Amino acid sequence: MNRNKIFVILIQFLLLLTFFSFGNIAFATNTDQFILKSPSFTERSIIPKKFTCDGENVSPELTWENLPMGTVTLVLICEDPDAPGGIWTHWILYNIPPRLYSIPENMNDQEELIIQEKILVGRNDFKKLGYGGPCPPPGKPHRYFFRLFALNEKLDLKAGLNRDQLLAAIKENILKEAQLVGLYGH
Repeated sequence: MNRNKIFVILIQFLLLLTFFSFGNIAFATNTDQFILKSPSFTERSIIPKKFTCDGENVSPELTWENLPMGTVTLVLICEDPDAPGGIWTHWILYNIPPRLYSIPENMNDQEELIIQEKILVGRNDFKKLGYGGPCPPPGKPHRYFFRLFALNEKLDLKAGLNRDQLLAAIKENILKEAQLVGLYGH
């Protein structure tokens, strides 16, 4: 290879570096990460009393970003893995349409939204439909996992399923899961 060809290749390479910032690609964060968050509390922070059995016992507002491609429906489960008897389910919603990017505060009182959007409400471990807030026994704070599943298929399910029934029904259709963990204790 002669000097002129090497010089031309070197110039082309330098021009390529000028137009494309390859350095940023190696250090870029994953902007396509499926994210669940709340304006009421941040990851691993204390859930405000308002959203617990010690307060108004209303569900927090939740928002999400970056639904995976192919999402047809969403499922929300809130559970406490630190409960004395094992995982305690506090809230189940399913058939949440992907056009929604949030669930408002106090979802139990959002009957019009639930009916309009055909969202199904599951049975929590308090043996009730809807949200039942954190209410741990005295001791160290418990962790509350708000888990949002993006599914590639809308499932033909009835309302009132419990956690185990719902997880069994969706296991083959999960594209991605986002989660937000809050803490609460007495």
